Amino acid sequence: MNPTVIRLHPTDNVIIALADLAAGTTLPDLAQPLATAIPRGHKIATVPIAQGQNVLRYGQIIGVATQAIAAGAHIHTHNLGMGTHELDYAHASEKNPQPVVTEKRTFMGYPRQDGSYGTRNYLGVLTSVNCSGSVAKFIAEACERGGWLRDFPNIDGVVPIVHGTGCGMSGRDEGYDTLFRTLKGYARNPNFGGILLVGLGCEVMQIPDLIGAGRMRKDGNFRYMTIQQTGGTLKSVDRGIAVLKEMAVIANEHKREPAGLEHLMIGMQCGGSDGYSGITANPALGAASDVLVAHGGTTILSETPEIYGAEHLLTRRAINRAVGEKIVERIKWWEDYTARNGGEMDNNPSPGNKKGGLTTILEKSLGAVAKGGTAPLTQVYKFAEPITERGFVYMDSPGYDPVSVTGQIASGANLIAFTTGRGSVSGYKPTPCIKLATNNEMYERMSEDMDINCGDIITKGVSLQSKAQEIFELFLRVASGQQTKSEELGFGGAEFVPWAMGAVM
Repeated sequence: MNPTVIRLHPTDNVIIALADLAAGTTLPDLAQPLATAIPRGHKIATVPIAQGQNVLRYGQIIGVATQAIAAGAHIHTHNLGMGTHELDYAHASEKNPQPVVTEKRTFMGYPRQDGSYGTRNYLGVLTSVNCSGSVAKFIAEACERGGWLRDFPNIDGVVPIVHGTGCGMSGRDEGYDTLFRTLKGYARNPNFGGILLVGLGCEVMQIPDLIGAGRMRKDGNFRYMTIQQTGGTLKSVDRGIAVLKEMAVIANEHKREPAGLEHLMIGMQCGGSDGYSGITANPALGAASDVLVAHGGTTILSETPEIYGAEHLLTRRAINRAVGEKIVERIKWWEDYTARNGGEMDNNPSPGNKKGGLTTILEKSLGAVAKGGTAPLTQVYKFAEPITERGFVYMDSPGYDPVSVTGQIASGANLIAFTTGRGSVSGYKPTPCIKLATNNEMYERMSEDMDINCGDIITKGVSLQSKAQEIFELFLRVASGQQTKSEELGFGGAEFVPWAMGAVM
C-alpha cells in the first residue's frame, strides 16, 4: 500500500506528500519530475495556479496563491496566504446518514447522585486562588505519602487542582464569570467522588460566593476552608488531611457498575497538528464520535480559533438555525476579542504545525473540524458551561490545549480524546486522556505516550471505519478503568489552566 501522495478531493488542485520526496521524483499526477524536494505532509500543486487564485484541499478553500505557482511546485507559507472569501453558512441544511446501532453497549462507571457516571473516582483539592495552590499540593502529597488511601480501594487518588489566577482581577466581568463557571464545573465533574475547596481568605474569588450560588455537589461530599481562618499552612494541611479521610469513606462506597453510553461525554482535542492530522487521526476520531453519538453518548468539539474558516461546515449540520447562529456569534466574538487584545485570528498554525505541512488557519481548521464527524450539531455552549444536551455539541474555547480541555472537563467531560501529529504529551486529571498519533514515525518514536496509531490508515490501508471502531472500543475500556499512557506516566498535575481574561491588577 505505501502510497507517496494523496489527493483528498476530486476538485483539489493540490496533492499531499506522504513521504519525503526528493527532487526529480516522478508522480502519476504530474507531467514533470519534482523540481525541488517536498517534505512529507506538505502540499504540491497539480496544475499551474495563478496569483490570487484559490488553493483547494478537502474540496475547500485553504487560501490564495500570493504568487504564480507552477505545477509540481511546493505550496507553503512562501506562496500561500489567507486571502478573503465569503462563507455560505447554510444553517441546518445538511443531514448526513449516521451509524445504525444494533446492540446496546455499556461501560463500567461510578454512579453519582445527580445521575451522571464517572470514569474515575478521585478526591479533589480545588483552589479558589493561586495563593492556596501550594497548600493544596501539600495536602494531596501528604495524603499520598501517608498510605491510608490503600484502605479505600475504590478511590484513584487525591488530585490538587491549582491554577494561576483568582485574585488581582475584576470581580464582575467576563473573566470572573468564566473562572467561576470553571471552578464550579470541576467541583461537579463526575470523575470526582468528593471535593475539598481551599482558599486563602482575602482573594477576589471568594469561597462564600462560590458555595452560595448553589449546592456544589448533590452528594454532599464537599467541604471548604480558608488558610487564614484555619490558622496557617501546617494547620491547614492537618485539617485538609482529616477532612479528606472523612470524605474518603463516602467516596469509597461508589463502586463501578454497568452504565449506558448516554453517560459517556468525550472532549475532543487536537494539538501539535501536522499535514496528516486531517487525513488520518482527525477523521478517524470523527467517525468514532459518530458511533458514540449513535449509541446515545456526547462528544464535544472546541478550540474556536481552530475552526475559523471552517465554521460553515458546522452551521450546516446544526439542528436548527438558532444553534448555527450561536457558532457565528462565537466567531464574531473572537474576531473582536483578538482585535482588542492586539492579536489576530490567523495567528495559527504554530511553527510546529507549519513544519508538519500546515500553512494557513483555514487549512488547519478544515482538518480540525474533521474530529467532529458528521452527526447533527445539537447545541453550542460557552466555555465551562454545563452540557445538558446529548449528541455532538460545541463548547467555545481558545485553541490552547490545556485551556480548552480545562473547559471541557468543567462542562462535564469524563473522557478526553486527543489527536497529535508532532507529539503532544499531557494528561488531565481527573479525566483520562487517550492520545491518537497521526503518523507511524511519531507513534514509533513516542510510543510510550501514544495510545493508538492512526498512521496505518495510510501505510496499511486501514479504513476510517475500522480505525473508528478501534478508537470506540478503547473509549469503553478506558471509561471502565483501563489506564491510558498519560495516566501510567503520572500526567495530570499541571494541566488545569482556566481561561484567563481581562486585566491582571
